[in-house]
Amino acid sequence: MLTYKYTARDPKTGQKVQAEVQADSEQAASKLIRQEGYTPIDIRAKGGGAGGLLSRFTDRIKTKDKVIFSRQLSTLINAGLPLIQGLRNVAGQTANKAFKVVIGKVISDVEGGATLSVALGKHPDVFNEVYINLVAAGETSGTLDAVLERLANQQEKDAEILSKVRGAMIYPFIVLLVMVGVVGFMVVKVLPQVEEIYKGLPNVSLPLITRIMLAFSRFTVQYWWVFLLLVGITGMFTSRWLRTLGGKRVVDRVKMHSWPFGPLFMKMYMARFARTGMTLVASGVPLIKTLEITGKAINNVHIADSLTKAAEKVKGGKALSDSIENDPNFLSLVPNMLRIGEQSGAMEKMLEKTADYYEREVDNQIKTVSTIIEPVMMIILGVVAFIVVAAVLLPIYSLVGKDVIR
Repeated sequence: MLTYKYTARDPKTGQKVQAEVQADSEQAASKLIRQEGYTPIDIRAKGGGAGGLLSRFTDRIKTKDKVIFSRQLSTLINAGLPLIQGLRNVAGQTANKAFKVVIGKVISDVEGGATLSVALGKHPDVFNEVYINLVAAGETSGTLDAVLERLANQQEKDAEILSKVRGAMIYPFIVLLVMVGVVGFMVVKVLPQVEEIYKGLPNVSLPLITRIMLAFSRFTVQYWWVFLLLVGITGMFTSRWLRTLGGKRVVDRVKMHSWPFGPLFMKMYMARFARTGMTLVASGVPLIKTLEITGKAINNVHIADSLTKAAEKVKGGKALSDSIENDPNFLSLVPNMLRIGEQSGAMEKMLEKTADYYEREVDNQIKTVSTIIEPVMMIILGVVAFIVVAAVLLPIYSLVGKDVIR
């Protein structure tokens, strides 16, 4: 049960009434308010409604929440509970307030006669297309409990891989942050003091690197607001550009081919393709639909384009393995494994083995990237530190033996 704040009008007196009511959904709350003789004007879930809750960091709907939802609902349906009763039980055990509001709306829609997939489809920010289509397939085949269990497993695998990839990015990000902090401190605090020292020395010709660093220091100290403005404008336009198709194409291409992260992302994409495809095929989703949904789930426009082209070839009677063979956006093992699955009639099993293989490869690649990136970042940090220190110390060494320090 959720708590709703409402504003209503009393038809007898015309006055507004503000109070709270407990119900499973806004529709149920509205019904209760009308039963009390009031006309509801505004109804909001306590805490600002789903929209307000979703905007808060602490109430974001995480993958873990959806995994628990899928697994619990699967268990309850498998135990023989009616769908609505299962949803009510899951809602009662959900700690995330925002998710509880969403489940309440799903319950209301299902009570109104909608299928679960249609009800979930009204919340695309929470349940993606893969989730909705799999639920629809489970409803059609009468295997909703098994489909929900597969969804929970897939979500856990995806979250695990993504967490590992993000973990591999943490070290270079921290080193980069330290580098920026050190350079910023030297430019803003140290170099201006060094410049004051050299001003008092007659006939001193400063090295080029020192003059460049001092000029950069003066500009940063005097026009720091211009620097911040440039950073802000660049960030804003970059953010907008990244949301365009052209920006996504560039970024996705860099992810696939940049060193040393390219092999890591490629193996992650192959694992996601195989795992999502396996889940869809096992749930009875047609192959063409599977390719369409998987293309969106991989989150890479180039692989999505390749799958769209492959779907067209499959429609023309070509095997999927032949459709993606020699495609640079797929690693060579994938079409080979698919061919074995097509010939043996065990496509689901081959996709699962492919997913398991590439998930292990992602682990190995992360270790490789970590081994490479640590010394590379240390070298870069050392070079930057050397440039800054050289700009400070070179003039001092150039004065040795000159009359100015005698």
